[in-house]
Amino acid sequence: MARAIELSIENVQSGRGGPFAAVIVKDNQIIAEGTNRVTSTHDPTAHAEVLAIREACQKLGHFELKDCEIYTTCEPCPMCFGAIYWARLSRIYFANTADDAAKIGFDDSFIYSELKRPQSQRHIPTIQIMRDEALAGFRAWVANPDKILY
Repeated sequence: MARAIELSIENVQSGRGGPFAAVIVKDNQIIAEGTNRVTSTHDPTAHAEVLAIREACQKLGHFELKDCEIYTTCEPCPMCFGAIYWARLSRIYFANTADDAAKIGFDDSFIYSELKRPQSQRHIPTIQIMRDEALAGFRAWVANPDKILY
């Protein structure tokens, strides 16, 4: 966690992004690091946890990080929380809370509340179209004998 905190401070001081950093550890060794790069890369998905997961997966040559732990300077946002679960990390360590982040302008509570709303009542209109046509892709997946399950 000390390394993640160090990275978060360096990230702010360098002007590259927000006060968030993450490191991924396997067998007591740091295998990947990430810092928030949303504003410097013009990428709203460039959160520290996501970037660290991407780097770790590339280094290990696999999309699962089952034997790895993540140390992050803040309780993960909904996107990062989902990415951590999809990557199947074994444990999450965090320092600052979501409430701490909200106090400095990084408030995720709106997203959490949107997820609970019916699709028809969300602030961004969410409209289902062409389901029958799109099911063809799902049928192709089911029929593919060479698929890699995840």
